[in-house]
Amino acid sequence: MRAFFAVDLPDPLTDAIAAAQRPLTEAAGIDPVDPTQAHLTLKFLGEVDDGGHDGSGDDGDHDDPDDDVPLDEMLAAGERAVERAAVDPFTCRVRGYGVFPSPEYISVVWAGVGEGAEELTRLHEALEAETTARGVDAEPHAFTPHVTIARMRDGRGKGHVQRVVREREPEIGRFEVAEIRLLSSTLTRDGPIYESVESFGL
Repeated sequence: MRAFFAVDLPDPLTDAIAAAQRPLTEAAGIDPVDPTQAHLTLKFLGEVDDGGHDGSGDDGDHDDPDDDVPLDEMLAAGERAVERAAVDPFTCRVRGYGVFPSPEYISVVWAGVGEGAEELTRLHEALEAETTARGVDAEPHAFTPHVTIARMRDGRGKGHVQRVVREREPEIGRFEVAEIRLLSSTLTRDGPIYESVESFGL
């Protein structure tokens, strides 16, 4: 199964995520994500061997199941990372827009994190250390705490998205972070479906 560590956004913020997406939907070639599945990714793992997965979520990048990291190793990594980060429950504030990889070439539009960014970064760094020690590939880019709210298929609507990102700063809201989760991701025609595998309290 494809898996990653993340912080879930609570249901009360769903409407605010949808409101932040609304100005973007006028752009051609943009696909808003499902607001009910909004989350902050801390560490993407790729394929994890849970001992009984049928491969329905595989994207074809992992042809040899022997290369998949074992689920029990990732559960151990999650436990050790929480201990290593030594982060108590904290408040996270999500607001504003950002894009990856750059304003001139936009593939992802996201909402950023102000308050709570330091704690999220500590959790990411601990997860990075614990998972790479167990065979997971290191992240190729610097960590930026964010919530993905839309993806762009092509550049037709780039100008509109640039204006929205430049001129608006939506307030998504604050919420308390008391745990991180290991989530599985199943790819479907309508987008990925996420399911909780395990939670790790702070």
